[in-house]
Amino acid sequence: MGIRHPKFKAAVVQAGPAFLDLDGGVELAVSLIAEAAAEGAQLIAFPETWIPGYPWHTWLGSPAWAIEKGFVQRYFDNALQHRSAQADRISGAAAEHNIMVSLGFAERDGGTLYIAQWLIGPDGQSISRRRKLKPTHVERTVFGEGDGSDLSVHDTALGRIGSLCCWEHLQPLSKYAMYAQNEQIHIGAWPSFSLYQPFANALSPEVNIAVSRVYAVEGQCFFLAPCATISNAMIETLCDTPEKHGLIRAGGGHAAIYGPDGSLLTPTVADTYEGLLYAELDLGVISIAKSAADPAGHYSRPDVTRLLLNRTPSKRVQNMVLPLETVTEPEGPVQP
Repeated sequence: MGIRHPKFKAAVVQAGPAFLDLDGGVELAVSLIAEAAAEGAQLIAFPETWIPGYPWHTWLGSPAWAIEKGFVQRYFDNALQHRSAQADRISGAAAEHNIMVSLGFAERDGGTLYIAQWLIGPDGQSISRRRKLKPTHVERTVFGEGDGSDLSVHDTALGRIGSLCCWEHLQPLSKYAMYAQNEQIHIGAWPSFSLYQPFANALSPEVNIAVSRVYAVEGQCFFLAPCATISNAMIETLCDTPEKHGLIRAGGGHAAIYGPDGSLLTPTVADTYEGLLYAELDLGVISIAKSAADPAGHYSRPDVTRLLLNRTPSKRVQNMVLPLETVTEPEGPVQP
């Protein structure tokens, strides 16, 4: 009798966020979690910084403009904190509906924000929490950095799951670190593909869809690509001049799920579509893909090239205890 490989239904989110509204975003996430579970999905993946939405203001104007318009304060105030009532609401929904959840969100920790991904088990317990290693371009005006401890793949009941955000998928060494950990299911969270179009081709749907698809083929894994949309209401909030209106448009959602051979497993929908896309994942087909090319296994040449990976968590403060001073007795008689 052959080995039985996991087979299950997965869902990716293509929907606009409750922009700059933490509580509204949590409620919307809970409703999508319930919807996915009702359709038989065992895993649902959300886009990058879906709570409270991606900080598009960083691409549309100067830092001074963003401060004056209140975006900086509002974004910070509506970011999600771990071990908060809002976080408990989401993990509780995962447990209530017995579904694994990968949430993309802006994480608030002290005075710093991070681009975060939180993998929650169907029992509501945390499987992993990670932060984007290097925010991209103007994202660095908003977010701090993660560290090597976040570059991990985790054993779950559904398979070995890893996560990266957006243009982390353009970092060859980070990708290789994931491949080398025998990743079977990859969650690649994206914000939206509607900024600076059509004059910035690197930000286009065509380029970034290709990035997701190539990752699936390179890693011989399933690639879940949740992707948010931008609404007209968001644009009205963000754009106060004709010039800004010309930099961003509504839509931009290109969520998908790809197989280990690069095949598209989800239906093609309009980039303005709001909802969930589903696919059946059969982990047994991974071995077929890997029989042809396994970049961290039989298709590698570690005698020629290899990767150094520092998995040590980065600590801003390292507590220390000074050793007790030892008293040396003087030799000879003590002088009065």
